Amino acid sequence: MNKKVLFLFISLISIKSVLAQDTFNAMFYNLLNFPSQTVPANRINHLSIILTDYQPDLFMVCELNNETGANSIINMMQQDINPNYAMAGFKLNTSDDAIGNQNDLQNLIFFNSEKFSLESQVIIPTLYRDFNHYRLKLNTVGQENTPLFLDVIVGHLKASNGIENQELRLQMVQDLDTYLNALPEDNHILLAGDFNLYRSSELAFQELINSENHITFIDPANKIGSWHNNTDFIDVFTQSTRTTTGMGGATGGFDDRFDFILTSESMDNTTGTNEDLFFVADSYQVFGNNANVNCYNQDITSNNCAEDNNPNTEDFSLDIREALYNFSDHLPVTLQIQANQQFLSVPEYTTSNYYEIIGTNVISNTLSLQTNNQLFANKNLNIFNTLGQLVKIIPLNNTETHQIDVSYLSNGLYYITTPNFNVEPLKFVKVN
Repeated sequence: MNKKVLFLFISLISIKSVLAQDTFNAMFYNLLNFPSQTVPANRINHLSIILTDYQPDLFMVCELNNETGANSIINMMQQDINPNYAMAGFKLNTSDDAIGNQNDLQNLIFFNSEKFSLESQVIIPTLYRDFNHYRLKLNTVGQENTPLFLDVIVGHLKASNGIENQELRLQMVQDLDTYLNALPEDNHILLAGDFNLYRSSELAFQELINSENHITFIDPANKIGSWHNNTDFIDVFTQSTRTTTGMGGATGGFDDRFDFILTSESMDNTTGTNEDLFFVADSYQVFGNNANVNCYNQDITSNNCAEDNNPNTEDFSLDIREALYNFSDHLPVTLQIQANQQFLSVPEYTTSNYYEIIGTNVISNTLSLQTNNQLFANKNLNIFNTLGQLVKIIPLNNTETHQIDVSYLSNGLYYITTPNFNVEPLKFVKVN
């Protein structure tokens, strides 16, 4: 394989980035009793691989046990991905737990403070477990005159099948509806959680999508039906990643859609009428799910769960699926949101100097980078995929040469650029 030196030129002229600045990535993840579930060891390292790959701007979670776990996650995100991550205030469950002790299962959000500021957070009690409401303001160029707000609600409905559990889930949703009746009906709302629903006909789900409600939710995946054990919905299955016992959580293999990101109708722009803040069409995805029908009832690490050569779906590598397998019995759900304003831009850098990446632009494991350490010390490079998703942040230290591990990235084309300067992105191809 021929080697070539790839130059990334820092121009005096502001070059418009090829990557959109008005779209952000949202992810919801059931953390499986984190950090109390201690098998396998060092689960935080597996979470780091997952989050470094997807780079969520908004990370919504349930089954977080305690503030110690929350702090370990935010510290990892700041150190491994982006120092600008922040988290909302950690709150213990306040709802009546007479049905079962739920005070060790909390909800929380983590967010990119360059893109959002936390305006408020409210606990929404139900008969069983809290919902948590976080109001975020987008840090956009028009925020003084035309501010954009996003209401994020995270929940975890009662688990298990059966009429009694279905009724408990319905009552929890009805408690949420009572709270939502006090909000303006045009608010932009994300509702994320582990809803433990087996089919869309269940009354709890029907209540959420009821068009007569003050606020009606929709499914951005547009996958309404009977999900349980139905391979027609394999692409939205989120549980279980495992058939093996001894790791906590469910072990039934891949056969259920329990995890969701729903949006209020005000975030649906399919008719072109809701243009200020809306979900990107066809961006709903279960992270780690290769939509391979052979994965039914399998471990997510099985060869049966590998990519199925469908050009319309993203391929998730074995390395990513192993990290997901080891961290939780659930897969995360992701969604991209687009705003009609750009996020506040970063300062423009005015110099004609350059730095260079030395090595082949067809890379399997390691990207070799050489920089002017006086100019770029303690700054970052970013790697984006072709969807414009930030997949890795490379912190630059005081040395001139850097060896960057990209072995865990999925095969495909990537762009290298920096958040601190206006630059023309550099391309490389990741292969096995």
